Amino acid sequence: MPHPGKPFAGQIPLPLTRPGGAVRIVVGPANEGVLDACNHAASWPFRTALLWGEPRSGKSLIARWFAANGLGDAIDDAQTLDEDAIFHRWNRAQEAQRPLLIIGPPVPDGWKVSLPDLGSRLGAALNLRIDPPGDTMIEGLIEAHAEARGLALADGATTYLVPRAPRSFAGIEALVAEIDRISLERKVPATLAVWREALDTLGGGGMGEQGDLL
Repeated sequence: MPHPGKPFAGQIPLPLTRPGGAVRIVVGPANEGVLDACNHAASWPFRTALLWGEPRSGKSLIARWFAANGLGDAIDDAQTLDEDAIFHRWNRAQEAQRPLLIIGPPVPDGWKVSLPDLGSRLGAALNLRIDPPGDTMIEGLIEAHAEARGLALADGATTYLVPRAPRSFAGIEALVAEIDRISLERKVPATLAVWREALDTLGGGGMGEQGDLL
């Protein structure tokens, strides 16, 4: 677990596994502020924070990391849950003086909460946002998705792919999945021809928005 006051770098392993390898949080400018804030959860307003970001940006993984490392409790996909249940969870966390990380859209702009007491408490929570990934983080995401799939990328893969990859978490994940699919179906290594075809399949060299890692 990262230590308070120290910078994050590389990837944070989680005590979870999935087919192909361990689950990891790729750390970069898009999310390192969020992770640092999670490491200082006792200072949050009412010890509550609301985490949001684009699809496949790692919100759920951060929630698991937060809970697994004893930093506090977490509620994932909160906007899909019963509001009374969330309110009771908030009250229990307050009684126990436990930080509570809630994964859901910002209130009230993205999440219209019907229960007034819950809405006021979520409105006062610290807002944490995962930003879109930049080039350095895209490189780490490509490598992490390939590792999770057991996909061996030929030398120079990230140098070629990063400037051409979609500028979204979901798009990068889709790109690696497409490279893996082509490589497996044709029983060929994931080299330049495969990278190009995958980018073309995703459309226009992959620079468009495709739409959590993780």
